[in-house]
Amino acid sequence: MSLAAKLPYDHAYAGGYPGIGSQPLPTDSDALDYLSRMATADGAGVEVGVATAVDAFFRGLKATPGLFDAIKASCILCGARTLAGALVPVVGDAPTNVADGFAGGDHSRTAGLTGNGTSYLDTNFANTTLDKDDAHCAVYATSHETSTGAYIGAFDLSTGDCQIAGFNATNVICRFMAANGELIPSGKITPFLAATRGASASYLFRDDGATNTITRTSGNPTTMDWCVFARSTNPTHTAASDATIAFYSIGTDIGSAGLVALETAVANLITAIGNAL
Repeated sequence: MSLAAKLPYDHAYAGGYPGIGSQPLPTDSDALDYLSRMATADGAGVEVGVATAVDAFFRGLKATPGLFDAIKASCILCGARTLAGALVPVVGDAPTNVADGFAGGDHSRTAGLTGNGTSYLDTNFANTTLDKDDAHCAVYATSHETSTGAYIGAFDLSTGDCQIAGFNATNVICRFMAANGELIPSGKITPFLAATRGASASYLFRDDGATNTITRTSGNPTTMDWCVFARSTNPTHTAASDATIAFYSIGTDIGSAGLVALETAVANLITAIGNAL
């Protein structure tokens, strides 16, 4: 890696000087805003390699019409120097670090945030914000939960209601679970898992690099906040103990093309950050 890639992107030499090398700098306005907030939280500049990876990610999202605007709450949980930087939102409110609380040692710059069985993130995004027939949720896990902990959800424990913005199927609580509630075999587990609904009769569910239509009628959203590493805002509910999550997003329907484009953009981002560090 060149010296320019290791320098903060706002360093005088980061843009390329004789003997330093040439490195493109980020120019997307939303990426620049995110990088500025992340640098403030980290208390240090963002390396050019990481900054350009983030810039390409934002551009990748915007290349698919409506995709970036559909994301209402999201974090890139890798790339930042610190846990505080990782919890800076791409869009929406910053998540709250709940229960025992994640610590710096739970955060990896290249892999994301690893669950400990009790801690989770309350995204502070209410499930009722979304229409029951216009919603998506997605996670990118660089390592996978080996028990039954959740990845992302808004499960109402008081009623036992599994509806997630109208997704009233247990497997849409974005766990690596099959429709019958059993763990998907390890050979099928891939990093990206997402669901999106744009109609009342069915939703799209993407895993293992494929998008499938699941016929199931929507229901009214629960009153819970969306959570990551847990299915609800109740800390006694099963939380992921050994999954590492690098990205999550929640928002309105993104359709089949959006699912593919989001997976591609996130996968490219994680790879680029790994190469940069």
